[in-house]
Amino acid sequence: MKKGLRILLIVLGVIVLLASGGVAYLKLALPNVGPAPELTIQADSAQIARGKYLANHVAVCIDCHSERNWAIPSGPVIAGTEGKGGEPFTRDMGFPGSYYARNITPAHLSDWSDGEIFRAVTTGVSKDGHPLFPVMPYLNYGQVDPEDIKAIISYVRTLKPLENKSIPAPESDFPMNLIINTIPTKTTGMKRPDPADSLAYGKYLTTFASCGECHTPVDDKGQHLPGMEFAGGREFAMPSGTVRALNLTSDPETGIGSWTKQAFIARFKAAEQKDFKHPASGEFPEFNTIMPWMMYAGMSEQDLGAIFTYLQTIKPVKNAVVKFTPREKTVASR
Repeated sequence: MKKGLRILLIVLGVIVLLASGGVAYLKLALPNVGPAPELTIQADSAQIARGKYLANHVAVCIDCHSERNWAIPSGPVIAGTEGKGGEPFTRDMGFPGSYYARNITPAHLSDWSDGEIFRAVTTGVSKDGHPLFPVMPYLNYGQVDPEDIKAIISYVRTLKPLENKSIPAPESDFPMNLIINTIPTKTTGMKRPDPADSLAYGKYLTTFASCGECHTPVDDKGQHLPGMEFAGGREFAMPSGTVRALNLTSDPETGIGSWTKQAFIARFKAAEQKDFKHPASGEFPEFNTIMPWMMYAGMSEQDLGAIFTYLQTIKPVKNAVVKFTPREKTVASR
């Protein structure tokens, strides 16, 4: 009896020791992507212009790192707040913790080296070595041309310095507080394809714009559902109700398989108009969406067309999406 108890205690002790060692490894040894690269960007006007285009209309960094006016369809960026940060991604929105977009203006990044910004954007490791939650899709940014990332860095260096010391520190719930250390990954990126190769360039832009992040449904742990890539249906809570991402696969009935390139481009370019209204707002007057239509509308027709060309090659998935469900209004009792 005593021998059996002794063996049980030894086994439990070994389990606790292994578990403690595993936790210590995750917290102390990871993330391990190496030091920030020695990098000094000698920016010229062409590089800054390229970075401005990418940060505002492809990667849409400015969208998340600014204040948005949700009283207007698609929540356009409030002029004068570009890059100041603070947008929340919190538990009530389905995230495993609370995360907030950081200030990316020179007011915050002036003491960051170009290499430290590059490492944060492409691997998900901050200046002090802590991991970033991938609501910023650094796993995608790490796959693109390093020259395009450098262009974005050169552009954000030109933003008006805006102080914003009220941004809360990020918090990850268990077990994300351990898992988050395993996510950052070091990559070498790829050379940007020739725009003349519409298919390859469209795939590149789709990755850069992280279309699949919002347009792929997820499980209750936030993981993409296998076989449902770009099939739409991912839910986003809005004050007026729940909006769902469109099916972008080539399915002709529930996706965009029956669309023409011209119609696809026109849908985006419509958002450049001052009186822009999402087509769904005709059916639901209270409709709104997190999709930054005004920002993507600034993409060139060539780039939008390339994205469409690539999306048409994605495996069709039949998935009818209910675009919007209005929030039930509570009637106050008398």
